[in-house]
Amino acid sequence: MAILILGLVLFFGIHSMRIVAGPFRDAQVAANPGRWKGLYALVAAVGLGLIIWGWMQYRLMAPQLYDPPAWGRHAAMGLMLPAFILLAGSNGPVGRIKAMVRHPMLIGVILWSAGHLAANGDLASVLLFGSFLAYGVIDLISVLLRNAPPPVATKPLADLIMVVAGTALYVLFVLFLHRIFFGVSPLG
Repeated sequence: MAILILGLVLFFGIHSMRIVAGPFRDAQVAANPGRWKGLYALVAAVGLGLIIWGWMQYRLMAPQLYDPPAWGRHAAMGLMLPAFILLAGSNGPVGRIKAMVRHPMLIGVILWSAGHLAANGDLASVLLFGSFLAYGVIDLISVLLRNAPPPVATKPLADLIMVVAGTALYVLFVLFLHRIFFGVSPLG
């Protein structure tokens, strides 16, 4: 469990710099943007690697904190499609969906983590998905409080690409990749 927690601390620590230490982060970016991006990427990658390794090791022996509701798997499946669509278009050009949602990656992470919490009640999953849910909500609030103007939709085809790419990834994960990567098929 220590590996999972260390990964979560590193990953969310670096991701939270703008929230908890904005002036420090801004000074680092101003001083040397390349160095900051490199450090950020390295810490985030190490954290993500430790999260995956720690979760894979701990999930088989993690105690069950709660029994997921019977509808939990169905909720997860239903939330994953919009999560994949939003994640697929989060770094692409701005279409109507991205302009309306404003922060598709954060909303996608919130949907992904909430769905997985509804379907998994073991301590490893609660730590993993609960941390992502808490971070997603806190960061979304932080971003919204900055009062940045919403993006303007400039690429009408961006929505089509976002929906097609997200749906294709969703189908691949449901049918193949979730079982290959995590040893569990969402289909049972």
